[in-house]
Amino acid sequence: MTDTESDNRFSPMLIALFKGVLYQDQHPQYWQALLDHQARVRDHVRVLGLDLTLDEAEGYAFLRHREPDTEEPELPRLVPRRQLSYPVSLLLALLRKKLAEHDATGGDPRLILSRDDIVDMVRVFLPESANEVKLVNRIDSDINRVVELGFLRRLRGQEGQFEVRRILKSFVDAQWLADLDARLEEYRQHAADQGE
Repeated sequence: MTDTESDNRFSPMLIALFKGVLYQDQHPQYWQALLDHQARVRDHVRVLGLDLTLDEAEGYAFLRHREPDTEEPELPRLVPRRQLSYPVSLLLALLRKKLAEHDATGGDPRLILSRDDIVDMVRVFLPESANEVKLVNRIDSDINRVVELGFLRRLRGQEGQFEVRRILKSFVDAQWLADLDARLEEYRQHAADQGE
């Protein structure tokens, strides 16, 4: 492969990475270019204060802000942090817990949940509401936000069915999951306080 051919594959792949998560199943040509140029990508993004997070087994890659070494000056943040609302954080925590339970049972590598499954999971932690429609609409809004963030994917041709994306494991890690029961109790208390 010539240098020009290599650059023709490298640049579009790098641009895709800067735009967000790169999935193997959605962009196989970029994925292969990333695998071929992994060291070059790591070197390239490091000077911008970023690290490449690549999970070949799960088929995703993304860029993350790198904490500077003690001798390095702090660079402005290129990848913005997103402040998540309580309900969206709760939904992410519950989806991550469900993914861990699903992985423990084996079977299908994909976790598929219906909208009703998600609503039932979240309802326990939200303040009781006399208006069921309003509650479900609020949860639907949170589901849409999680879809926008890339942690859930709507299944084509299957209304109200969602795949939990495995990238969630990178954002809600095992240590955080170990502390989940305490967090869920805090969420229950928050819901009780809001209901009063």
